[in-house]
Amino acid sequence: MELLGRPEQYTDEDIGSGEKGFSELLEHEKEELLQDQSDEDGKDNGGLQRIGAKSLSKKRRCTSENGSSNGKRIRKKQLVLNYYEDEDELMDEMERDTEIAFMIKSKTRKRGSPGRGRINRSSSVDSGVKDESKNTISYTSSSSPPSSPSSSVSVLRWERGRCTSRHRKNNGDVCFKCHQCMQESKTIVSCSKCKTNTYCIRCIKEWYPHMKVQDVKEFCPFCRQNCNCNACLHSTGMIKTSKRDLSDYEKTQHLTHLILSVLPFLKEFSDEQKEEIKIEANIQRESPSNIIIEQTLCFNDERVYCNHCATSIVDLHRSCPDPTCKYELCLSCCREIRQGSLLNRTEVKFQYRNRGCEYIHGGDPSRECSSVQAPDNHIEPLTGWNANDDNSITCAPKEMGGCGERKLALKRILPCDWIANLEAKAKTVIDICETKNCTFKHEYGETRTDMLRKAASREDSCDNYLYCPDSWDTLKEGGLLHFRKHWINGEPVIVQNVLEQANGLSWEPMVMWRALSENMDPNSTSQFSEVKTIDCLAGCEVEINTRQFFEGYTEGRMYGNSWPEMLKLKDWPPSDAFENLLPRHCDEFISALPFQEYTDPRAGLLNLAVKLPPGVLKPDMGPKTYIAYGLVEELGRGDSVTKLHCDMSDAVNILTHTAEIKLGDEQKSAISDLKKLHRAQDERELRNWVNSQSGRSGSQIGDDEIIEKNYNREFKVPEDHAEGPTLSGSPCMEAVDETGGGALWDIFRREDVPKLEAYLKKHVKEFRHTYCSLVERVIHPIHDQSFYLTVDHKRKLKEEFGIEPWTFVQSLGEAVFIPAGCPHQVRNLKSCTKVAVDFVSPENVHECLRLTKDFRQLPKNHRAREDKLEIKKMILYAVDHAVKDLEALVATQV
Repeated sequence: MELLGRPEQYTDEDIGSGEKGFSELLEHEKEELLQDQSDEDGKDNGGLQRIGAKSLSKKRRCTSENGSSNGKRIRKKQLVLNYYEDEDELMDEMERDTEIAFMIKSKTRKRGSPGRGRINRSSSVDSGVKDESKNTISYTSSSSPPSSPSSSVSVLRWERGRCTSRHRKNNGDVCFKCHQCMQESKTIVSCSKCKTNTYCIRCIKEWYPHMKVQDVKEFCPFCRQNCNCNACLHSTGMIKTSKRDLSDYEKTQHLTHLILSVLPFLKEFSDEQKEEIKIEANIQRESPSNIIIEQTLCFNDERVYCNHCATSIVDLHRSCPDPTCKYELCLSCCREIRQGSLLNRTEVKFQYRNRGCEYIHGGDPSRECSSVQAPDNHIEPLTGWNANDDNSITCAPKEMGGCGERKLALKRILPCDWIANLEAKAKTVIDICETKNCTFKHEYGETRTDMLRKAASREDSCDNYLYCPDSWDTLKEGGLLHFRKHWINGEPVIVQNVLEQANGLSWEPMVMWRALSENMDPNSTSQFSEVKTIDCLAGCEVEINTRQFFEGYTEGRMYGNSWPEMLKLKDWPPSDAFENLLPRHCDEFISALPFQEYTDPRAGLLNLAVKLPPGVLKPDMGPKTYIAYGLVEELGRGDSVTKLHCDMSDAVNILTHTAEIKLGDEQKSAISDLKKLHRAQDERELRNWVNSQSGRSGSQIGDDEIIEKNYNREFKVPEDHAEGPTLSGSPCMEAVDETGGGALWDIFRREDVPKLEAYLKKHVKEFRHTYCSLVERVIHPIHDQSFYLTVDHKRKLKEEFGIEPWTFVQSLGEAVFIPAGCPHQVRNLKSCTKVAVDFVSPENVHECLRLTKDFRQLPKNHRAREDKLEIKKMILYAVDHAVKDLEALVATQV
């Protein structure tokens, strides 16, 4: 870059040194500057000694892995000296002598030495860099410090809604402020494009490590729309989040596809209601057409749930007429009561106990911890609540929350026959589109081999490769059709380089934390000084200072015995309003989303989740941020993982930032020794458990034989994971470094779920959960989220049941699409910041409904039981919205 006082601008004659050469003068001035700095350090030494203890206690600022300031306070002169003393660093960005010449100019003005000569004020000055004699405009920052003590006049004005500032010193010179930090600096770089915003070199180094100073001069972060100053981070609407403008014909095709995909489920809802109306007609001995169903009062900002299964109620249901009871039952539970198949959903207890720190690290449990009787996993069908002879249903018994006396009456929430009428309207508009030849054409074409990534080695299978296009390919014609070709088959999709579609806003956790802290009300900011994290080893919640957590994100943390401490933040910031707390990051994330017709959480044309009308209570679909530590080596216990689970809806997850934590030789040796203790503890406890089961009879002995057989085949935790996540053709660890991989994903096919569940039940005692205790109870192997399959478990899974997941490494800037109904797990190979959003695609509505049915069978206090998605309500409103839009589009087409 170019700084003030380039050699070709300031000659020996300009400086007034006829006998000295320019280079000699520069060297002389450098020695004086160094001497001045030494004198100032001597004067300040006493003060530093007085505050030394306080300074040492401060936490070092967490910066990006590319390098930045360490957060110490640096005087302005010292800042300049630091930059030109580090010659290797400056050669890439500036000429060393020019900055010294800039300091000569500053000193000459300050001293006014007659023997030194003066800078010619008429000399040409590079327009790209401002000095004290020039004016500039800078946007204010919400974290702006007060004016410098040396300023006597502060001039503030608003231009186009943006605050600009300049400070006039006593000698008449104007001092400029950095747009980022709003502090005065002598090394200010001005943007040659907007000619308004300026950034100091220190802020460029600290907050934009990926940019060179010359880049800022040509096109500043504000013009690039990736400025991360506090004022910009709190702004919204600065960028266009949508990447494609759809034509009316494309909209017609997409809406037709949506309606055709979900119309069968709409018909299913309509038929279910018609059947219940017939039953009610028999109870009242009337014709179905004469049945009058009373409408129950329901506000838009509330959800109606079944009192027994906790599934959301959309329209028809049965309710107790007793005003003091108000027990409500969904149609599914009514059907199960009449069939005698209603399950008992009483609460269950998971009795994990803290056996002490030594036990967690492979030692013996503490004496205070007594053994606990294993809980019974069997859930009996509910007895004593049956339908009457005429198929009417009496309110639930008092012990179940009802009155047990009055018959439940049929009630509705929506207008009469609303669903049946909607079904008829949907069929009519589809017929019109087919007549006008507006139906969607499925012309996929062949997928190029360079867009495929091998993720499995299943025999006699054609789905070992995953669709993996570049983000630019997703914008091309036919890109969405290729995505749908794989998506409709329930296959995950990986999209590379999605951050290139955004504007380059920093996703470093400290940047987000700074924006979040500044955005909060002063009375509530204290809640962000501490964060609640999950300790992956104990599986329990830990509160930690926010700055300490982020320091560990880049530098790592360990226990006293050198075992790595893995912490993770989930659903951070701690609020549903990610868009309100981090508006600029929310816009940046949406702009990076591929296939926005599906994924856009605001206006995705094929996203059923955005079709709910204003005022209706909506589910929290994200975006959400997941920040967690990570390590390449698989520890086998306490890894930074998201355990095996299955989401209710589709999801897309983008890896936005990584930081690598490297272990020293001493720590590696300690880890190896602790792994041996873990292995011995595993074998000892498995043997004890098998012996404790030997007294049981009947079918349970068969389970013991299975466990004993498994024990005899040398149950073990792999001692050496140097090979990394290599399994059946999945990427090896050499590829992790080459691609910047940050997270290891395992995603299972839907058709393999029964075998996966059978494996987990068979090997349940080989897994550990809370407090590193053996898994004590299994309600549902996947929905419990108690299991993570290591490399060894995945190998045994394929040997015994012939199935394997898609296994791949997610690299920085890659988006992973996870279809609803596909169990998956994730392990961080580095410290990772991921941002994810849920969506509901027409192709996977059937899986959302299936999962809703599975969840309603879980016990009352199960973590996955609540119907937070309300998929039935989403389907109804999505069809209604799409029919209205399609009718308007068809009317405009000739």
